[in-house]
Order: sequence, then C-alpha cells, then structure tokens
Amino acid sequence: MAQTFANEASLLGSLQARSLLAQASEGLGEHLASASRVVYAGFDPTASSLQIGNLVTLLMLRRLQLRGHRPIVLVGGATGLIGDPSGHAEERALNEPEVVDRWVAAIREQVGRFIDLEGAAGRVMNNLEWTQELGVLAFMRDVGKHFSVNAMMQRDSVRLRLERDGAGISYTEFSYMLLQAHDFLELARRHDCTVQVGGSDQWGNIVSGIDLVRRALQRPAFALTHPLITKQDGTKFGKNAGGAVWLDAKQTSPYAFHQFWLNAADGDVVPFLRCFTLLDEAAIDAAGAAVREHPERREGQRLLADEVTCLVHGQAALTAAQTIAGALFGGDVRTLRAEHVAQLAQDGMPCTTVSPGTGLLTAMASAGLAPSNGAARKLVAGGGVTVNGLSVAEPTLRLEPSSALHGRYFLVRRGKRNWHLLRLPEQPSAPS
Repeated sequence: MAQTFANEASLLGSLQARSLLAQASEGLGEHLASASRVVYAGFDPTASSLQIGNLVTLLMLRRLQLRGHRPIVLVGGATGLIGDPSGHAEERALNEPEVVDRWVAAIREQVGRFIDLEGAAGRVMNNLEWTQELGVLAFMRDVGKHFSVNAMMQRDSVRLRLERDGAGISYTEFSYMLLQAHDFLELARRHDCTVQVGGSDQWGNIVSGIDLVRRALQRPAFALTHPLITKQDGTKFGKNAGGAVWLDAKQTSPYAFHQFWLNAADGDVVPFLRCFTLLDEAAIDAAGAAVREHPERREGQRLLADEVTCLVHGQAALTAAQTIAGALFGGDVRTLRAEHVAQLAQDGMPCTTVSPGTGLLTAMASAGLAPSNGAARKLVAGGGVTVNGLSVAEPTLRLEPSSALHGRYFLVRRGKRNWHLLRLPEQPSAPS
C-alpha cells in the first residue's frame, strides 16, 4: 500500500527532500494536488503538554495548510482514557477522567500556535464529542464488524506486545485501533476529512481507519506518515537528562528550550532544521555549510535554536532566552530581570534558600559549592568566586536583601561555569 515518490516539485517531493516522508498511501499525491483537502492528526493527552517529538507532526499539518489544505488537530479526550499500545512494551497506566480533561484543555491551547484557526482554515476537536455517548452495541455493530481479529493480531502494536515474555495486552489497549479508526470515520462523515497524518509508528492504526472509511462510506481515504526522529547517536529524540523537552514554557522554560537546541551535535543541525523549522532549503544548505567550514562558531546551532524557540514560544521569549545566555556566558548577570532568574531556578540551576544576613562562606558550604567554610574562604581569597557578576574579595560578605538582585537573588559562580542560585525567602506582600 505504501508508495515511494520521486523527488519532484510537489508537496510529497518536498517532504521526501526534507527526509519527512516515511509512508504514503498510493494515490495520495494526486489526491492532494487535485483539490483542497481536510487532513487530520491526533494527539492523546498523556501529559499536560506536548513535547518536541510532537512538533514534527504539528509542523506537517502546518506545511499542508500552507499548501491550501485544511488541518484538524484532534485531541484525544476519549482515546487518552484508553492508551495507545504503539511503541510501548508494557500496559499504560490509566488516568482519571478529570485529569485527562485538564490535559485536553492545555493541549488544545498549545496547538493553536502552529496552525491557522481563523474561519474554516483549521480546527481543533476532541474525540470525546462523539465517543462519550457511543453505546457498546452500536460500536460493536457499526465499527467492530468491519475488523478481522486475525488482521488486528498482526499489527505491530499488538504483535510485539504478544511476543514479549510476560507482557501480553489487555482488551482495553487491543481495542485502541478501533477507536482511532472510528475517529477517522467520524471526521470523514462530519468534515469530509480524507487524510490522516502521523508518525511512522501509527501506520497500522491509520490503515485501520482507512479501511473503515472505505467500507462504511465507500469513500477513498489516505495516510501520510513521517519518520520518528532520532539523534545522530541513535538516542531517542526529545529526551534530555531530565526527561522530555516540553512545549509548555512552565515545564521547559524558553531558556532551557533554547539551550537544548544550541547543544545539538554538528551532524544533527541540518536534519533538525529540515524537520523542526519552516526555513527553505537554501537557508538550511547555508547553515550546513557554516557547520562544516567553521564548526567552532556554532552558527548552525544558533540558527536552529533561534528558529525553533521563536516558532514555539514567540519572539519575546526568544529574546529573553538570548539575554539570559548572554548574561551567564560572558555578560553581566545584573541585567537579568526577575523573570529571567526565575527561569534559571525552574530549569534546574542548583538553588538553595538562605536566611537574610547569612554569611557567604556559610551559604557556599551549605549549598555544596565548597566542602567547608574554610575551603570556601580559600576559594574567595583566590579570586575564584563572583556574586551577581562581581568578584568577591571580602570573605565576611553577608547576603542581605539590599545587595540582592531584585531583593532576593544571589547568582554565585565558582570558577568559570559552576553556577548556583542562592535565594532569600520570598517576602509576603504588604496588606493593601
């Protein structure tokens, strides 16, 4: 059923040139070229935010929209209660409905940043709308009768689980592909949706939906998938030492988000620019040449970090991320605003709360910047400690609100890059 397309001046050819085409239904190119089509991708709320792996699919919808097609982002308020077994070796934990509802609301707000929702240009929908009141008997008769258990058992998401010793699969997760197929059917009925987009691990589920639409409505339906992105070293994309890199600024700050992309390996820059930005090939080729010719300048990484951060968080957040980085790596930390310092605390910069008037040496020892007050004194005497950008010459310095950044922060640097945030307790607001 899958087809390989020539590298031509077409949407699918463009996707293939950017290494974004994994599989496509036969006839999809002609279908997309002949008229404006309704296309959709689904995102289950397994957390309160999407992460950067989901960004590839969101940008696929955006690319299609820029070609005149109308995207639907489907947030799985129903399927999120079940759990997709694809890519998971063990059964998912089930979340409470009220938790899933909160996550649906958060994700609905996120996805609107990436597609145009003005008028009929695009939609965000929740599959709970048509699933919540769906009766068991109606579902079995109208959907289940179109599926062969033998064929379902051969889907990778099921087969791999069954082949894993001691794993197996519950009927709940076994039924997931039927629910996803039913989504495609409902969107075809309600909005004449003909194409589903997703990662390559969703191919089997999407094909199930295609089969159901064709059998139930006698209409054509199509699939388009992109590869799952990995780093040059083969590690899973979107993970760092602390876990996922989230699209929500409250979970991964714009500064940490920007730093993630700045730290990309040289060999990852061009592939990431193709997947995670809307830059044209000429700009990407120029960035690739800069990486090859002057890798020490990291111009490609800066372009990547700037483009993706601006795309996800906006220009103001990008400017803030650049300001924080400039202050920490060669600038003046006294220029940082309170919200900038708060981002550093959020991002995991080591942080210790100290009482007003605490001596610097005591604070350094309690924060782990020195093993003892005596060792801290030697560091200060050797000129190896700065506080809020100023070299400390006097070991008797006390941490008072009057000398703190914004009344409560002390950014302490030991050596060139060992930063620690000492923070005074937040003062209660004065009564009005």
